[in-house]
Amino acid sequence: MLFAWLTKPWWTVAIARSLVCENQVVPSDAVLIENFDPGYQLFEQARLLREKALASRVLVPVATEVDSPQPQPVALATTEMLARLARLGAFEVVPIREVEPISLHAGIDVRRFLEREGLKSVLVVTPLFRSRRSALVYGATLGPGVTVRCAPTTEGTRSVTTWTRTWHGVQEVTEQWIKLQYYRLWVLPFFDDAR
Repeated sequence: MLFAWLTKPWWTVAIARSLVCENQVVPSDAVLIENFDPGYQLFEQARLLREKALASRVLVPVATEVDSPQPQPVALATTEMLARLARLGAFEVVPIREVEPISLHAGIDVRRFLEREGLKSVLVVTPLFRSRRSALVYGATLGPGVTVRCAPTTEGTRSVTTWTRTWHGVQEVTEQWIKLQYYRLWVLPFFDDAR
């Protein structure tokens, strides 16, 4: 226990970094806001990327009603409110099904949208500790025809060096680490890329 306590600054940062994708903020056809857990920072980051002329289009996945292609009214209203607060401007709704595993099926729905629109690259704005999983899932589901880049966004004061300071930070990193392993070891190896 003494060894674990003495080396805590090293291994806690290593765990957190294992969850974060490489920041690849370069011009793309569109910014894709990962909207599974809606947050103001994601929409603000998308606005900043648009202002830097890194992409003119902003795509926001929104869950659909069961057995309907229409977005859920509450999810759509929340998305519109966050976009308005962040002064995002125009954005396009990408309807996604909430079928387990959600990230995988959302990626497939996003791929269909991108194919219809002829988009070849996306810059995914995603929460910091979810970002590596997002990059893996979108990289697998969008296929070789779409270049996926990642823009991890910090939320509040949690970072790779400060996540252990709160119980919520520990919960979030633990949850994201488990989900990353689930997708790496169970979901993605068995993903059939049948289009």
